[in-house]
Amino acid sequence: MTKRPTLYDVAERAGVSIATVSFAFRQPHKIKESTRITVVEAAREVGYMPSASARALVRGKAGAIGLFALDPVGHAGTEAVRNASSQPAGGVSREAVETGFPDDPNEDFRLFPLYHDEVQRGLEMECRRRGYVVIVGEGNNASTEADIAEVASRVDGVAVFPNTLSGEMLRLISKQMPVVELSNPIEDNGLHRVSVDNAAAMKSLTAHLIQHHGLRDIAFVGPLGFPDKEHRYKGYTDAMIEAGLPVRTIPTPDEQDPIQDVRRTIQELEAKNELPQALVCSMDAEALLYMDALSQAGIDVPGQVAVTGFDGLVAGLVSRPTLTTIRQPMFALGCEAASILIDEASGPSTRPVARELPVKIVLRESCGCG
Repeated sequence: MTKRPTLYDVAERAGVSIATVSFAFRQPHKIKESTRITVVEAAREVGYMPSASARALVRGKAGAIGLFALDPVGHAGTEAVRNASSQPAGGVSREAVETGFPDDPNEDFRLFPLYHDEVQRGLEMECRRRGYVVIVGEGNNASTEADIAEVASRVDGVAVFPNTLSGEMLRLISKQMPVVELSNPIEDNGLHRVSVDNAAAMKSLTAHLIQHHGLRDIAFVGPLGFPDKEHRYKGYTDAMIEAGLPVRTIPTPDEQDPIQDVRRTIQELEAKNELPQALVCSMDAEALLYMDALSQAGIDVPGQVAVTGFDGLVAGLVSRPTLTTIRQPMFALGCEAASILIDEASGPSTRPVARELPVKIVLRESCGCG
């Protein structure tokens, strides 16, 4: 087994003391920013990440698991929606997050971050059951490598929501501890993962619209370039191509003002007489926005346009019409991720662990069923 790089290797490469390296990762405010950057670059070059187990022994604390997710505060709704699943439609204040109430009394409760909450709850419950604690870190463009390392250096493994950490950072962390991605990667990166069969599920739902409802003009709505959404798009395209139908896409709503953007999209499509017979959305949050916009425009769902989602949020059950969707086992995803990390921390596997959990197609009113 290759010897892991140490604090001494980083200090030698950076030309600084061991104490300076320690400060760079644990208390960066105590050193110059230029020095911190030098240390971080040296650590990257030698492949160093502070050891969670060593620091745990020094501190005499129990094991911990890290979870990297987008911070819902200060992120526009669709930006967060792009990177994982259902997130707020608009920036949310700290008070709104802490109290659970929107800033604007007219704001839509349905679009609060339920997907992340459920996955995190599952991870926390499994960790608690097995005597571990959870440390949550923010993964986004504003986070420095020192910020990320501060969390990674305090845990025995990390779970990561899609698009929260760069591929380079994931590879660096994975050299020191197990990493579980909460998604299907677009390409095999050798990391552990917990996911659902996004492609097969979306293919089945699209085929239902074609075969059961006789729909031919079906458009896919959702962001591309994000792992789970790419797989869902593939499932949609497979079903359309097999049926000899044209593939059609509609971009995800603009992150700055998704509600108005969706309304404009519907108005433009209607004005051009290009409304599809169905909208297959990559997530429930977007499906709900489109159903609202269609209703406001006087377009009947599902009479004129059928709408489907993906996630299985409670919001879809209480919407009118009720939302046809693919229900993910969100709580179970978190439990499985924690289980893999804790097991791997005790005894690493010889190959990456990949667990694919079942989903359920829920047929309701928005597609013409129910």
